[in-house]
Amino acid sequence: MKSWIKKILQKLLGFDRYLFVFALSIISTLRWNRNERDFIYFLKLIPDGGTVLDIGANIGIMSVWLGRKLKQTKILAFEPIPQNIKALKKVLRFYGVRNVQVIEKAVGNKNGKAEMVMPILDEVKMQGLSHIVHESINEFNEGNVYQTSIIKLDDCLELQNDDLRLTAIKLDVENFEYFALAGAKSLILKHKPLIYTELWENENRNKCFELLQSIGYNIQVIHNRQLIAYDENRHHTQNFFFVP
Repeated sequence: MKSWIKKILQKLLGFDRYLFVFALSIISTLRWNRNERDFIYFLKLIPDGGTVLDIGANIGIMSVWLGRKLKQTKILAFEPIPQNIKALKKVLRFYGVRNVQVIEKAVGNKNGKAEMVMPILDEVKMQGLSHIVHESINEFNEGNVYQTSIIKLDDCLELQNDDLRLTAIKLDVENFEYFALAGAKSLILKHKPLIYTELWENENRNKCFELLQSIGYNIQVIHNRQLIAYDENRHHTQNFFFVP
Protein backbone atom coordinates (compact mmCIF):
# COMPACT_ATOMS: atom_id res chain seq x y z
CA MET A 1 0.00 0.00 0.00
CA LYS A 2 1.30 3.46 -0.93
CA SER A 3 2.54 5.60 1.94
CA TRP A 4 0.16 8.46 1.19
CA ILE A 5 -2.82 6.07 1.28
CA LYS A 6 -1.69 4.76 4.67
CA LYS A 7 -1.38 8.32 5.93
CA ILE A 8 -4.94 9.18 4.88
CA LEU A 9 -6.39 5.96 6.29
CA GLN A 10 -4.60 6.31 9.61
CA LYS A 11 -6.03 9.82 10.01
CA LEU A 12 -9.54 8.91 8.87
CA LEU A 13 -9.90 5.65 10.78
CA GLY A 14 -7.63 6.26 13.75
CA PHE A 15 -4.59 4.05 14.17
CA ASP A 16 -6.21 1.16 16.06
CA ARG A 17 -9.04 0.76 13.56
CA TYR A 18 -6.60 1.19 10.68
CA LEU A 19 -4.48 -1.73 11.96
CA PHE A 20 -7.54 -3.96 12.23
CA VAL A 21 -8.85 -3.10 8.75
CA PHE A 22 -5.37 -3.40 7.25
CA ALA A 23 -4.90 -6.84 8.84
CA LEU A 24 -8.24 -8.10 7.49
CA SER A 25 -7.36 -6.84 4.02
CA ILE A 26 -3.98 -8.58 3.93
CA ILE A 27 -5.26 -11.81 5.47
CA SER A 28 -8.04 -12.12 2.90
CA THR A 29 -5.70 -11.57 -0.07
CA LEU A 30 -2.51 -13.25 1.19
CA ARG A 31 -2.71 -16.31 -1.06
CA TRP A 32 -2.52 -14.02 -4.12
CA ASN A 33 0.21 -11.77 -2.74
CA ARG A 34 3.38 -12.39 -4.76
CA ASN A 35 5.52 -11.23 -1.84
CA GLU A 36 4.11 -13.92 0.45
CA ARG A 37 4.33 -16.97 -1.82
CA ASP A 38 7.26 -18.28 0.20
CA PHE A 39 5.23 -18.13 3.42
CA ILE A 40 2.41 -20.07 1.78
CA TYR A 41 4.98 -22.69 0.75
CA PHE A 42 6.27 -22.76 4.35
CA LEU A 43 2.74 -23.45 5.59
CA LYS A 44 2.49 -26.52 3.38
CA LEU A 45 5.67 -28.00 4.88
CA ILE A 46 4.49 -27.92 8.51
CA PRO A 47 2.88 -31.11 9.85
CA ASP A 48 -0.30 -30.55 11.85
CA GLY A 49 0.07 -31.19 15.55
CA GLY A 50 2.78 -30.04 17.94
CA THR A 51 3.75 -26.40 18.45
CA VAL A 52 4.71 -23.61 16.05
CA LEU A 53 6.23 -20.26 17.02
CA ASP A 54 5.24 -17.01 15.31
CA ILE A 55 7.97 -14.66 16.51
CA GLY A 56 7.22 -11.07 15.59
CA ALA A 57 3.52 -11.77 15.14
CA ASN A 58 2.78 -8.07 14.61
CA ILE A 59 -0.94 -7.59 13.83
CA GLY A 60 -1.75 -11.27 13.39
CA ILE A 61 -1.66 -11.87 9.65
CA MET A 62 0.59 -14.94 9.77
CA SER A 63 -0.85 -16.08 13.12
CA VAL A 64 -4.32 -16.34 11.59
CA TRP A 65 -3.05 -18.27 8.60
CA LEU A 66 -1.05 -20.62 10.81
CA GLY A 67 -3.95 -21.16 13.21
CA ARG A 68 -6.53 -21.79 10.50
CA LYS A 69 -4.32 -24.10 8.44
CA LEU A 70 -2.88 -26.08 11.37
CA LYS A 71 -5.98 -26.74 13.43
CA GLN A 72 -4.38 -29.39 15.68
CA THR A 73 -1.28 -27.26 16.32
CA LYS A 74 -0.65 -24.84 19.16
CA ILE A 75 0.64 -21.51 17.87
CA LEU A 76 2.61 -19.28 20.23
CA ALA A 77 2.54 -15.72 18.88
CA PHE A 78 5.19 -13.40 20.33
CA GLU A 79 4.49 -9.66 19.98
CA PRO A 80 5.59 -6.85 22.34
CA ILE A 81 4.12 -3.62 20.86
CA PRO A 82 0.85 -2.69 22.67
CA GLN A 83 -1.05 -1.40 19.62
CA ASN A 84 0.02 -4.41 17.56
CA ILE A 85 -1.07 -6.73 20.38
CA LYS A 86 -4.49 -5.09 20.48
CA ALA A 87 -4.95 -5.59 16.74
CA LEU A 88 -3.57 -9.15 16.91
CA LYS A 89 -6.05 -10.22 19.58
CA LYS A 90 -8.95 -8.51 17.81
CA VAL A 91 -8.09 -10.22 14.52
CA LEU A 92 -7.88 -13.63 16.22
CA ARG A 93 -11.32 -13.07 17.76
CA PHE A 94 -12.75 -11.93 14.43
CA TYR A 95 -11.65 -15.12 12.69
CA GLY A 96 -12.49 -17.34 15.66
CA VAL A 97 -8.94 -18.70 15.87
CA ARG A 98 -8.58 -20.41 19.25
CA ASN A 99 -5.32 -22.32 18.91
CA VAL A 100 -3.11 -19.19 19.05
CA GLN A 101 -1.70 -18.04 22.39
CA VAL A 102 -0.37 -14.48 22.45
CA ILE A 103 2.80 -13.89 24.48
CA GLU A 104 3.33 -10.16 25.02
CA LYS A 105 7.12 -10.17 24.99
CA ALA A 106 10.02 -9.54 22.65
CA VAL A 107 12.45 -12.37 21.92
CA GLY A 108 16.23 -12.07 22.15
CA ASN A 109 19.38 -13.44 23.77
CA LYS A 110 18.65 -12.16 27.28
CA ASN A 111 15.85 -11.89 29.83
CA GLY A 112 14.80 -8.51 31.16
CA LYS A 113 13.62 -5.21 29.72
CA ALA A 114 14.18 -3.62 26.32
CA GLU A 115 13.12 -0.61 24.27
CA MET A 116 11.27 -0.94 21.01
CA VAL A 117 10.46 1.63 18.37
CA MET A 118 7.60 1.84 15.89
CA PRO A 119 9.04 3.98 13.08
CA ILE A 120 7.19 7.04 11.78
CA LEU A 121 8.02 7.97 8.20
CA ASP A 122 6.40 11.06 6.66
CA GLU A 123 3.76 11.05 9.43
CA VAL A 124 2.92 7.39 8.77
CA LYS A 125 3.24 4.87 11.60
CA MET A 126 5.03 1.83 10.18
CA GLN A 127 3.95 -0.97 12.49
CA GLY A 128 5.52 -3.59 10.23
CA LEU A 129 8.99 -2.13 10.83
CA SER A 130 8.75 -2.09 14.64
CA HIS A 131 11.98 -3.35 16.18
CA ILE A 132 14.22 -3.57 19.22
CA VAL A 133 16.36 -0.49 19.85
CA HIS A 134 19.87 -1.91 19.53
CA GLU A 135 23.33 -0.68 18.53
CA SER A 136 23.40 -3.13 15.61
CA ILE A 137 20.25 -1.67 14.03
CA ASN A 138 20.78 1.75 12.46
CA GLU A 139 17.72 2.11 10.23
CA PHE A 140 14.16 3.25 10.99
CA ASN A 141 14.95 4.38 14.52
CA GLU A 142 12.77 7.50 14.65
CA GLY A 143 9.27 7.02 16.01
CA ASN A 144 7.22 5.95 19.02
CA VAL A 145 9.32 4.22 21.70
CA TYR A 146 7.97 1.51 24.02
CA GLN A 147 9.31 -0.33 27.05
CA THR A 148 8.81 -4.08 26.90
CA SER A 149 9.84 -7.38 28.40
CA ILE A 150 12.34 -9.48 26.47
CA ILE A 151 12.93 -13.20 26.90
CA LYS A 152 15.21 -15.97 25.69
CA LEU A 153 13.17 -18.74 24.11
CA ASP A 154 15.38 -21.22 25.93
CA ASP A 155 13.92 -19.84 29.18
CA CYS A 156 10.31 -19.38 28.02
CA LEU A 157 7.98 -21.17 30.46
CA GLU A 158 5.52 -22.06 27.72
CA LEU A 159 8.26 -24.09 26.02
CA GLN A 160 9.40 -26.09 29.07
CA ASN A 161 6.79 -28.85 28.77
CA ASP A 162 8.36 -32.31 28.49
CA ASP A 163 5.71 -33.21 25.90
CA LEU A 164 6.59 -30.24 23.70
CA ARG A 165 7.06 -31.05 20.01
CA LEU A 166 8.28 -27.91 18.29
CA THR A 167 7.83 -28.35 14.54
CA ALA A 168 8.41 -24.91 13.01
CA ILE A 169 9.40 -21.31 13.66
CA LYS A 170 8.39 -18.28 11.64
CA LEU A 171 10.71 -15.40 12.55
CA ASP A 172 10.40 -11.75 11.51
CA VAL A 173 11.92 -9.29 13.98
CA GLU A 174 13.46 -6.66 11.73
CA ASN A 175 17.21 -7.27 11.94
CA PHE A 176 17.15 -8.76 15.44
CA GLU A 177 16.87 -12.34 14.16
CA TYR A 178 20.37 -13.40 15.18
CA PHE A 179 19.77 -12.49 18.82
CA ALA A 180 16.42 -14.28 18.84
CA LEU A 181 18.04 -17.42 17.42
CA ALA A 182 21.02 -17.21 19.78
CA GLY A 183 18.61 -17.16 22.73
CA ALA A 184 16.88 -20.27 21.37
CA LYS A 185 19.95 -22.36 20.53
CA SER A 186 19.25 -25.14 23.03
CA LEU A 187 15.59 -25.30 22.03
CA ILE A 188 16.49 -25.52 18.35
CA LEU A 189 19.15 -28.18 18.95
CA LYS A 190 16.65 -30.30 20.88
CA HIS A 191 13.70 -30.10 18.47
CA LYS A 192 15.28 -29.25 15.09
CA PRO A 193 12.25 -27.28 13.85
CA LEU A 194 11.91 -25.97 10.32
CA ILE A 195 12.74 -22.25 10.41
CA TYR A 196 11.42 -19.63 7.99
CA THR A 197 12.63 -16.04 8.25
CA GLU A 198 13.12 -12.82 6.31
CA LEU A 199 16.72 -11.61 6.44
CA TRP A 200 18.02 -8.40 4.92
CA GLU A 201 21.42 -8.48 3.25
CA ASN A 202 23.61 -7.37 6.15
CA GLU A 203 25.67 -8.63 9.09
CA ASN A 204 22.59 -9.94 10.88
CA ARG A 205 21.98 -12.29 7.94
CA ASN A 206 25.57 -13.50 7.95
CA LYS A 207 25.49 -14.23 11.68
CA CYS A 208 22.20 -16.13 11.33
CA PHE A 209 23.73 -18.23 8.56
CA GLU A 210 26.81 -19.00 10.66
CA LEU A 211 24.83 -19.87 13.78
CA LEU A 212 22.36 -22.21 12.12
CA GLN A 213 24.92 -23.90 9.91
CA SER A 214 27.04 -24.55 13.00
CA ILE A 215 24.20 -26.60 14.52
CA GLY A 216 23.45 -28.66 11.43
CA TYR A 217 21.01 -26.59 9.38
CA ASN A 218 21.01 -26.19 5.59
CA ILE A 219 20.12 -22.83 4.00
CA GLN A 220 17.46 -23.18 1.32
CA VAL A 221 15.31 -20.88 -0.81
CA ILE A 222 12.35 -21.26 -3.13
CA HIS A 223 13.24 -21.47 -6.82
CA ASN A 224 10.78 -22.57 -9.48
CA ARG A 225 8.34 -23.55 -6.74
CA GLN A 226 10.69 -25.90 -4.96
CA LEU A 227 13.23 -25.73 -2.16
CA ILE A 228 16.86 -25.76 -3.28
CA ALA A 229 20.23 -24.98 -1.69
CA TYR A 230 20.92 -21.26 -1.43
CA ASP A 231 23.60 -19.84 -3.73
CA GLU A 232 24.44 -16.23 -2.94
CA ASN A 233 25.62 -15.67 -6.52
CA ARG A 234 22.37 -16.88 -8.07
CA HIS A 235 19.57 -16.22 -5.60
CA HIS A 236 18.53 -12.71 -4.64
CA THR A 237 15.93 -13.01 -1.93
CA GLN A 238 15.18 -12.03 1.65
CA ASN A 239 13.19 -15.17 2.46
CA PHE A 240 15.11 -18.16 3.80
CA PHE A 241 14.26 -21.68 4.92
CA PHE A 242 16.59 -23.31 7.42
CA VAL A 243 16.17 -27.07 7.19
CA PRO A 244 17.76 -29.49 9.69
